Amino acid sequence: MMRVWQDGRIVMPEEAHVSIADRGLLLGDGLFETMAVRNARVLDLDAHLKRLASGLGVLGFAGAVDLPKLRSGVALYIAAEGAACAVLRVTVTRGAGPRGLAPPEAPRPTIFMTLSPMPPACETSLSLHIATGTRRNEHSALSRIKALPYLDNVLALSEARAHGADDALMLNTRGTVACATVANVFVIREGRLETPPVCDGALPGTMRALVLCLAKQAGLAPVENSLHVKDLAEADEVLLTNSINRLMDAKDCNGTLLHRRAGAAVERLRALIASRFDAG
Repeated sequence: MMRVWQDGRIVMPEEAHVSIADRGLLLGDGLFETMAVRNARVLDLDAHLKRLASGLGVLGFAGAVDLPKLRSGVALYIAAEGAACAVLRVTVTRGAGPRGLAPPEAPRPTIFMTLSPMPPACETSLSLHIATGTRRNEHSALSRIKALPYLDNVLALSEARAHGADDALMLNTRGTVACATVANVFVIREGRLETPPVCDGALPGTMRALVLCLAKQAGLAPVENSLHVKDLAEADEVLLTNSINRLMDAKDCNGTLLHRRAGAAVERLRALIASRFDAG
C-alpha cells in the first residue's frame, strides 16, 4: 500500500490523521484536485495548481498555502513512492477552527496527498442517466471550483447506478446540461465540438480546456454554448472528459440510443491528447 503525504511528511495510511476540529471534515471547507501521473510526472500539473489557487482565492485562504512548496512536495512524494503510473489526489482544508461557521482569522491548512493505482482505460461506451433528484447550482461559486462537498454528485451517481447506467448527467437550475458527476460533457454536431459554458454550472476542467484547444486540429470548431437534453439525441456524438479517463463516448441516455456518427473525429481527438501526454 502506498504511503500518504501529509503536511510535508510521508507516512503510512494508518499514521495519517485529521483533527476532529478540521473544517474540511466538519464543514467541507476545502478543495481537492485529482491528477493523472504517467512516466512519473503529473499531467497538466500547472493547470491543476492554477485551478487550486483559484479555488483557494474563492474560499479566502490562498495566502495560507505555499503553492511552490506544494509543487515541490508533489515531486518528492511521487519520487519517494516510485509512482510511474498512478492517480494523485491533493486535498487542502482550511484546517482546524472553533465551533461554528465563521472561519479562523489565521487559518493553518491541512494538506495531504494520496496515490492510487491508475484504473484500466475505459474501453466501452457509457450508458447515461439524467439525474432528477438533484441539480447543479450554476449561480454558486462552488460550481466553478473543486470544493470538497460532492454530495450532489454522489446522489446523482447513485441514482444513475440504480437505473443501470454508468454515470449521471446533471442539469442546472434552468434545466440545461451542466456536467456529468466527474466529467465535462461535449457533443459533436455539424462539425462543431460544443460544451456547456462555465456559467451553466460546468466545472472548468483541465481536460475540457485541452480538448477545446485541440478541437480545430481534429477538424472541429470549438463552441461553448448551453446544451439542452434534446441536443444529446440530435448530436452526432456525445462525449465525456476528465483528467483520468480523458475522452469517453456515450452510447445511450435514459435508455435511448445516441448517435455515434463522428468516430473519425473522436479518434483524432484521442490521438491528439495522447501525443500531448504520452511522448517520452
